[in-house]
Amino acid sequence: MNILILGSGGREHALAWAVKQNPKCDRLVCAPGNAGMAAIADCIAVDVMDNDAIVALCKAQNIDFAIIGAENPLANGVADALRAADILTFGPSKKASELESSKAFTKEICDACNAPTAAYARFRELDAAKAYVTEQGAPIVIKADGLAAGKGVIVAMDLQQALDGLDDIFDGAFGDAGTEVVIEEFMDGEEASFFVLSDGKNILPMGTAQDHKRAYDGDKGPNTGGMGAYSPAPVMTNAVTQKALVEIIQPTIDEMARRGTPFQGVLFAGFMIKNGQPRLVEYNVRFGDPECQTLMMRLGAQALDILQACAEGRLDSTRINWANDHAISIVLSADGYPGTYEKGTEIKGLDALNSDSKNMIFHAGTKADGDKVLAIGGRVLNVTARGTTLAEAHERAYAMVDQIDWPEGFHRKDIGWRAL
Repeated sequence: MNILILGSGGREHALAWAVKQNPKCDRLVCAPGNAGMAAIADCIAVDVMDNDAIVALCKAQNIDFAIIGAENPLANGVADALRAADILTFGPSKKASELESSKAFTKEICDACNAPTAAYARFRELDAAKAYVTEQGAPIVIKADGLAAGKGVIVAMDLQQALDGLDDIFDGAFGDAGTEVVIEEFMDGEEASFFVLSDGKNILPMGTAQDHKRAYDGDKGPNTGGMGAYSPAPVMTNAVTQKALVEIIQPTIDEMARRGTPFQGVLFAGFMIKNGQPRLVEYNVRFGDPECQTLMMRLGAQALDILQACAEGRLDSTRINWANDHAISIVLSADGYPGTYEKGTEIKGLDALNSDSKNMIFHAGTKADGDKVLAIGGRVLNVTARGTTLAEAHERAYAMVDQIDWPEGFHRKDIGWRAL
């Protein structure tokens, strides 16, 4: 098969790495890709928000199967365009992608199928939103309704922080994503991620992980797109997983099908778990980043088989073979992220590191400049390792981090602390 992976981040590099190992992959194309992906695939520049250009690229490259990595192209309808061109595609339709692109839509779905989630209200006017927050008090959670690269959520621990957050959102801090806000009750507990494949009807639980959203050690600092992750998540016990499937995931899939907008792809559910009861925090309609890196390290070549089965509607006869292992991914980010950061700094020491089934550096915001690797994004590298225990994977990953020479970067030193 000729396979396209659309995107340029660490998630897409991890997908490419896993897919490339499968003998069914005859040729791998990444668009636009990054410096790491260029070592294992043909990278072709494309505007990921230009559906016509992506369809034309697939036809020109004789692509048999397209895997969509990021949320913005999905929300833009790229999966619909590719299917209309008779190209097998992994990823939900534009309408089904509203489970991520509109938090208010997700709340509607939860209401319709009685899925347990936080109580909420939605607003398009600043004064009304402020009045509601003042009445409810803090702590409280404020979310920009649309896509905001994982940064559109404010967990306000006091009233002034909530009011300031509303000012920022309505002043355009997150662009069009903030034209509407969803304000939710603060849920306490332990947060975890659950990944489930759906072919529109059948579901296949794929794996669990825990992400670290805050920028600094001890879960301090601003929210980011993710500073590290590990898999599996101990808090997602068999009992909790079963509750999540029966009470939240399957009802959501059934409701989407009932509305005539079946969901096909990976449903990434964020849960808050307390006393063994999961409640939905949010849905994403693509793999998490950096959670995907840990899942792909554990899945390897079979990732292609299960993604293809999902796209072809064969999940009812598909199984995943999990090893009894663990994986962890440490994100190296540019100083200043998630705020302003310098671009074009050189990263040294990568060539000396192992690249195998237990040790990988997945690139995110990088580009090649001759023999040099330059940092061009906020989250730049994902140092990922696998082990028979989380402690072993943790030790291996941080040993790799210590060998990377990049003074302009930073990372958290406590990834995995809950489980460890």
